[in-house]
Amino acid sequence: MSCIFCKIANGEISAKIIYQDERVVAFNDLSPQAPQHYLIIPRKHLATLNDLTNEDVELAGHMLCVAKQIAIDLGIAETGYRTVINCNSDGGQAVYHLHLHLLGGRQMEWPPG
Repeated sequence: MSCIFCKIANGEISAKIIYQDERVVAFNDLSPQAPQHYLIIPRKHLATLNDLTNEDVELAGHMLCVAKQIAIDLGIAETGYRTVINCNSDGGQAVYHLHLHLLGGRQMEWPPG
């Protein structure tokens, strides 16, 4: 498979990994949009949010819980952070492997895009 995020999850491509378990991997975004910008990806390849099924409910919830714990560990939970999942081209998705952005360390603006 040529998916870059699958290769990161499998250890074939190096990344600055900040968290990993049997279901997800979290690492620094290569093009950060905030002082703290990390990606949380499932080890299971799902191209987009649209590809989630009822069997993936626990995985999706786990991704959010991991984001919360990383925010706590980084000291940004109290001041606030943003989580984003882009879906398909109009949603801003660039890599077609489901990923959750965790952004913090600065005031987020609204609307975001």
